[in-house]
Amino acid sequence: MTWKSNQIALVVLASTLAAPIAAQQYPSKPVRLIVPFAPGGSTDVLGRLVAARLGRGIGQNVIVENRAGGGTNIGAELVARSTPDGYTLLMTSTTQAINVTLYPKLTYDLVKDFSPIAPVATSPSLLVVHPSVPARSVKELIALAKARPGELTYASSGSGSTAHLAGELFKMSAGIDLLHIPYKGAGPAQSDLVGGHVHSMFGFTAGVLPHVKSGKLRALAVTSEKRLPDMPALPTMQEAGVKGCEVSVWYGLLAPAGTPRDAIDLLNAETARTLKELAPQYADLGAYPLYASPADFAKFLQSEIRKWGPVVKRAGAKVD
Repeated sequence: MTWKSNQIALVVLASTLAAPIAAQQYPSKPVRLIVPFAPGGSTDVLGRLVAARLGRGIGQNVIVENRAGGGTNIGAELVARSTPDGYTLLMTSTTQAINVTLYPKLTYDLVKDFSPIAPVATSPSLLVVHPSVPARSVKELIALAKARPGELTYASSGSGSTAHLAGELFKMSAGIDLLHIPYKGAGPAQSDLVGGHVHSMFGFTAGVLPHVKSGKLRALAVTSEKRLPDMPALPTMQEAGVKGCEVSVWYGLLAPAGTPRDAIDLLNAETARTLKELAPQYADLGAYPLYASPADFAKFLQSEIRKWGPVVKRAGAKVD
């Protein structure tokens, strides 16, 4: 073997060894977690809880960055177009599955442009009203709405959001007319509801439950199939006489498509560990951990796209 061939062999050997060494170094710097909502909403609250614990597990800070706007599409596109190296992640939710049908021309493909990491939580919503609203049950709210058609308002985190669709399903199921007031995120919507600027909202438990417990909002029903363990006196929407309003939101982590498998697997494993630690805090917020492999989470995303497409069309939801 000549000197030149020896040199080539050494270069090949060095590159072969460098690949696993480089892979073992992930993560070697802080990770960004993009939350495509304004601060204060349920996605933001859960995202920050996960980020803090996940950061400890992977040995690097996970920094939450709010990129609200465009019905969450601004933040989602940012992540979809980021370098697929595991250092930019998306805190996704049901909204992204809804947007596939809601927006005729998205600048990203939820299935093709992302690598699923893991689900994070599921959370039903609460039908909540400001204490000034003279209704202490769903039945009384329906009666009030029928007496004042189009006068009572309900807030949402944006047109086409899960909260918006929950409100539209309620209107259709109960045969009432409520005025939809869309906001740029659940946080601003909840703030205005607490301030008495709007009358009601289908707010997900992770965001509104603290306001209910403090007495700033009044809960009339929960949209899950079963009652919440820590609020056993609160009826489900079906128990309150309204069928077809079972709505729960899910949250999860996505990375840009092409992110190295070792990074995805590490983040999945550490997310599962994180969720076990966070279970008590989740319970206080009315949220429940979800566990799944990246492959199973990918299948779940596709099933959610199929589920929400007909709902968006039936509700006639439009982007304002």
